[in-house]
Amino acid sequence: MEPKSKFLNREQTVQVVKNLKSADLNLEYDFEKHRFNWEEQGRAFGLRLPITVFGNEEGQVDLERVVTYIMLLVQSGSASVGVFKHEECLSHKVFGSYMVRKKQGKSQIKHLKTKGKSRAGSRMRLASGAEMFENVNERLQRHFSEHEFDRIAFSCSKILLPFLFSAKAETPFDKKEPKIYKIPKHLHQPNFQVMLGMQRFINQGELILPSEVEEEDLFYLRS
Repeated sequence: MEPKSKFLNREQTVQVVKNLKSADLNLEYDFEKHRFNWEEQGRAFGLRLPITVFGNEEGQVDLERVVTYIMLLVQSGSASVGVFKHEECLSHKVFGSYMVRKKQGKSQIKHLKTKGKSRAGSRMRLASGAEMFENVNERLQRHFSEHEFDRIAFSCSKILLPFLFSAKAETPFDKKEPKIYKIPKHLHQPNFQVMLGMQRFINQGELILPSEVEEEDLFYLRS
């Protein structure tokens, strides 16, 4: 059976972390997924931490440190970049391009992969997409020169990754950068409201429980 989730605000998550640390549990911190994992009676549990809780690759978690992170959301035809300090949005920018073929509603990149055609309209859409990725990377470069980021909250369809990382303006981080935090949520077209929705999601903690476990039986959920 599928595990179930309970979402927590930052204050609740911090209390659960304190409860877990005071218990005799073998907690393992997964930096890539920003979550604690542990087992009880052969059953797997998890706690995804809010991005506003600091953690590093050495497994150190600091509940008091203020986290600064950048968010990059990319889909065919649009992208959003935002800079956040704790729960405050310091800066945001939405980018758009003419990348979608209107009649079929398919991105030009996907179309060329399946059809291999390159007419004038196709070239224009690809040029517009290339310009968007260049503008995105220039914006990222500026933010990386202004801030030291703890994490890079990232969502980008796989088919677009090569275009992002091969744009004329260089992406200021490697695609294998350890600080990348892949947002575990489906991305809709990334306008500003969608970005704020993603922010609210990653600012939450998520307790992942075996389906047969009742919340009231868990001591670490008690305040």
